[in-house]
Amino acid sequence: MKRRNFIQSAVLASTIPLCGSPDPATENARTLKTPALSPEEQDAIAKAIGKKGAYNEAQATYSIPLPRNDLRVTINGEPIPIPFGFGGWVAFKKTLDGSQTVMMSDTVLLEAEVNPLIDATQAAGLEVGAIHNHFFYEQPRIFYMHIHGMGDVADLARKYAQAIGNTKLFPANQPTPSQNSAAHPGNELFDLPVLDGLVKYKGVVNGPTYKYTVGRDDVQIIAMGAEMTAAIGLNSWASFAGKQDAAHIAGDIAMLDTEVNAVVNTLRKHNLQVVALHHHMLGEQPRTVFLHYYGRGPAPELAKGFRAALDQLGKGKTANMK
Repeated sequence: MKRRNFIQSAVLASTIPLCGSPDPATENARTLKTPALSPEEQDAIAKAIGKKGAYNEAQATYSIPLPRNDLRVTINGEPIPIPFGFGGWVAFKKTLDGSQTVMMSDTVLLEAEVNPLIDATQAAGLEVGAIHNHFFYEQPRIFYMHIHGMGDVADLARKYAQAIGNTKLFPANQPTPSQNSAAHPGNELFDLPVLDGLVKYKGVVNGPTYKYTVGRDDVQIIAMGAEMTAAIGLNSWASFAGKQDAAHIAGDIAMLDTEVNAVVNTLRKHNLQVVALHHHMLGEQPRTVFLHYYGRGPAPELAKGFRAALDQLGKGKTANMK
């Protein structure tokens, strides 16, 4: 079923509540819990795409990372590891009423790969949600395409595999990671307790990088009848590369409309570059805006900027609380 038709039918039937308005349907959405994906459904996704993912039980979401290990990327002429921000993903979860499965994906593409993937995506019966940049001054130039769809979980996974099957995104078409095999891991390059203390979260080491992923637990956002959570792309993140005293930071801040300019102002006050401002989804309620940023400097100073941006989120909100 197409996303547009599903949303229209759900609104008319009041079976899939949309968050962001004080009506009974919204209140019902807050009491619903996303049904789990069964082990058989998870296996069907992995079989179709040719790679096992991870199941986040708390968020009932199955996700598969899709790194572009075939790329060699520089920013301002300096080599940057792929885990810093050049890995895509695909994630699946059920709608709140359990009648459908929703798929979301962020894909990492060269310029010449964008329109062929658009054609393949639409031929497979899926939809394009957004196309944009995440960086300045990177070589080669990279774009990010968000793809989404809904339907039966196994069929949806097969459609996604069809869409990316002839691209470098498809796991079978990717080389074994080798770019960073000789690099020190992130826990040797950065003082993790110092950074964790500043950000007030714990991150995850991924090769020579260290990454924070922070969800929006203060607001419930619904898209295509499913609850958007951190595991399916509704998150703010910060990735560190380099080393403690000379680091790169890049990331994304997930904002409501009213939070955008406060975040922009805060990032600039901390000498972080605002790189992009855009949407990732279509038809979500309430509307969500994403901001990509980049910076260079001592890792603790960069971490302070990320934390200050997070502090602008959820201020003065009393509605939509989970």
